Amino acid sequence: QAQLVESGGGEVQAGASLRLSCVDSGRSFSGYAMGWFRQAPGKEREFVAAISGSAAYTQYAEAVKGRFTISRGYLQMNSLKPEDTAVYFCAVRSRGPLSALVVLPEQWDYWGQGTQVTVSS
Repeated sequence: QAQLVESGGGEVQAGASLRLSCVDSGRSFSGYAMGWFRQAPGKEREFVAAISGSAAYTQYAEAVKGRFTISRGYLQMNSLKPEDTAVYFCAVRSRGPLSALVVLPEQWDYWGQGTQVTVSS
């Protein structure tokens, strides 16, 4: 069973940057699609970004396009806004390649415990 561990969260002011990391403490997830989701208090978990197993293809939510960059094992977040405040989760998809459906949390197979990101105005 893969165990994903996120790190890099924290409290920052609007306009700052953070880099989140996701490592597998169990087995390698090399070749699997990876993604990031976030969940703010009282809201559903929402898709942030995904990257294919080969890293050739990436997908972003409209709210983060141009500010966030996903790479294998990382999420670089620039120009942070208060509305980015949430717990951020990394996920691995072992069932197949990326598709339009990967914006849905149920399309992912392994999850980390999350890391808190708080952006103040």
